[in-house]
Amino acid sequence: MQSDASLLPAAPFKLNLESSYTSLPAIFYSPAKPTPVPNPKLIVFNEPLAAELGIDLSDASDAELAALFSGNVLVENSTPIAQAYAGHQFGHFTTLGDGRAILLGEHLTPDGKRVDIQLKGPGPTPYSRRGDGRAALGPMLREYIVSEAMHGLGIPTTRSLAVVATGENVYRENVLPGAILTRVASSHMRVGTFEYIAAQGDLESLTALADYAIRRHYPELLTRENKYLEFFGAVADRQAQRIAQWMSVGFIHGVMNTDNMTISGETIDYGPCAFIDAYNPGTVFSSIDQQGRYAFGNQPAIASWNLARLAETLLPLFHTDDGEAIRLAKTELGKYSVAFNAYWLQIMRSKLGLITEEPGDLNLVQTWLGLLEKHRADFTNSFRALTAEKLPEEPVFQDSEFASWYALLGERHRRQAADAAPALMRKTNPVVIARNHRVEEVLAAAENGDLTVMHKLVTALQNPFADQPDNLAYRAPAPTGGEPYKTFCGT
Repeated sequence: MQSDASLLPAAPFKLNLESSYTSLPAIFYSPAKPTPVPNPKLIVFNEPLAAELGIDLSDASDAELAALFSGNVLVENSTPIAQAYAGHQFGHFTTLGDGRAILLGEHLTPDGKRVDIQLKGPGPTPYSRRGDGRAALGPMLREYIVSEAMHGLGIPTTRSLAVVATGENVYRENVLPGAILTRVASSHMRVGTFEYIAAQGDLESLTALADYAIRRHYPELLTRENKYLEFFGAVADRQAQRIAQWMSVGFIHGVMNTDNMTISGETIDYGPCAFIDAYNPGTVFSSIDQQGRYAFGNQPAIASWNLARLAETLLPLFHTDDGEAIRLAKTELGKYSVAFNAYWLQIMRSKLGLITEEPGDLNLVQTWLGLLEKHRADFTNSFRALTAEKLPEEPVFQDSEFASWYALLGERHRRQAADAAPALMRKTNPVVIARNHRVEEVLAAAENGDLTVMHKLVTALQNPFADQPDNLAYRAPAPTGGEPYKTFCGT
């Protein structure tokens, strides 16, 4: 592919960029270059992530970093493209594409890992559908904060390398300061990428996409007899594990459309995301989720629904006979729920300090969650409190049902290596999460030019299991009263 990167100035430093995605048929992408911004200013640069990726920008000034991460300059070997994809959004199929994102290329780390480097908010692309292709500072900082929080919790996620203010406003419901986020991902292939090409009826291109995805993310399957069926099973298994991890920390994605489900298994697109305070499976924060489709407790089933859409796209590759292809797909999809339940129960066992497995463990977990829901108890703090020598005074711990349950937990611990339970619980029950009200404080302060609030929160989120005085302020839920908390998509 011939890049138009030469139309923008060259950066004075390099990344180790390649562009294997452009080896796919041209239907999967379109050339797109960032639109320069008038006054880029570096807001935050993720130095630990840069070091992890082997990206040495230590000699670059803040102004040079701002020019790079705004797209005002392009590094050597950059081949900027916007990717095409489709998606089921709230159950309705539509053709989409990177309307406000441009993939600069794939950076090769010193250990040979390949990661996408993408700008989010760099201006319009061929898929912008009359949009401005820009992003606002608040949503980009939210993505930076929450993706780093998820990384700290050990949950597979895209990462944020930098946020740059553009020096211009974007116009949504209000006038907002503009920003561009640099996102790092194992890849940006989604369920919606497969839906896009399947809708074209282009079997050759579908096969090329599946082969590329297998080579990039599941190379161990290349020599399998039915590699496409096993590919689907591997994707489903990664999703089962990831959703189980979400559920274990009270994370709500908020908009689990098929274009927001990655083939790699990473969490992506932190729009109206949030963490629950009081435990309630019906919790919805997203302002656009009017019917509660993506409520906290619905996430495992929605992932299965999304995977069914992926299976539909791959049917021609599973078997030449339609009936047999459907049978194989149903069998493989059925493994998702089994895997999710197993992953979830294993994590919940760890959160309760259970090292061994017993038949009554599921009931023990469900009874505890029922008590949390009954008392609208804080999800994160209640689990962490179980590791303390003395339980706090919250109502859930005073309930007579809790006393009975706690006695059963103690008996359960004594039937294993009881002294190992507290350490395991402290490793799996975080002290600090990205509390919604704390994230809002960061965004409000940042829009007023104060970044110290953000840096303190991100520092605490990098070590979420540490019980130390420095993070004491981040443990409390939001004050009671006021309007229900709402999150917004940012588009």
